[in-house]
Amino acid sequence: MRDNRCVTVPPSSEHALNLRVLPQGEWREIARAHQDRVDPLVGPYLERKARGAAHPVVDFLFTYYGHKPAQLKRWHPGFGVALEGADEYARLRGYHQTGDLVTADPAYLAKRADTIAFVSGLLKATAARPAQLSCFGLHEWAMVYKTDEVRHQQVPLRLGSAGTDAVVESMQLRCTHFDAFRFFTPDAVPHNAELLTREDQVRREQPGCLHANMDLYKWAFKLTPLVDSELLLDAFELACAARELDMRASPYDLRDYDYAPIQIETPSGRAEYVRRQAEIAERAGAVRTRLAEACATLTSTIT
Repeated sequence: MRDNRCVTVPPSSEHALNLRVLPQGEWREIARAHQDRVDPLVGPYLERKARGAAHPVVDFLFTYYGHKPAQLKRWHPGFGVALEGADEYARLRGYHQTGDLVTADPAYLAKRADTIAFVSGLLKATAARPAQLSCFGLHEWAMVYKTDEVRHQQVPLRLGSAGTDAVVESMQLRCTHFDAFRFFTPDAVPHNAELLTREDQVRREQPGCLHANMDLYKWAFKLTPLVDSELLLDAFELACAARELDMRASPYDLRDYDYAPIQIETPSGRAEYVRRQAEIAERAGAVRTRLAEACATLTSTIT
């Protein structure tokens, strides 16, 4: 790897930046390794999609979050790194070419300042709170409470409609994540400990929440190409693990998909859920810290 050297950035910036320059052979090798890591994660989804088959657990990571597999496959070095011989990157949004070097565009960074500030504030606020591990994944149960309109039509409810409703009525709902809460059925909303709103999102999110931890992937790809793809992919793998736990604890019977249920309606099931939720929270803490540090670096570059 070459030593850092100063390279003049686009005319829209008033300052030169010290950029780490990656020769073409080096960065292409890194990009290939990134694709090798991504392929096993997205390959089965693409194969199912090609034949029109759906998966109630995995598809969510692509349909809800909307970051396409092709986008996940493309490696990005992050802001502050210059690539030699990377003409194909010069055509991508968020990049700028200066001579034989391509870098993330400082002008694009400036345009994303508000998004970076929001993400940074949310990450810091979430990390500052203690993890709450008493929701037991009941948000998925609340989404099918007293309704025949279940989200995964191809999968039966493990306890049936009446049994599912009884579980919701037997325990306090403690959801803290608005983007889960907004899918509660109208009858489930009053069962939640608090009425959640979008405006309160930054004040409510906490690091034990599976959905807040899955969303680290969303925030990382919203900052692409300003953050590096290693961080993005770590966040995606975390989201995969959180989604699996989320659905194993859900009211759906997913045994035909090889997902053993976590029976949160029982004391032993709740204990297992809490253990696994704590593991996800610990793992997410490291990703959240790295993403917050990336936001801080980007912010200092803007200012």
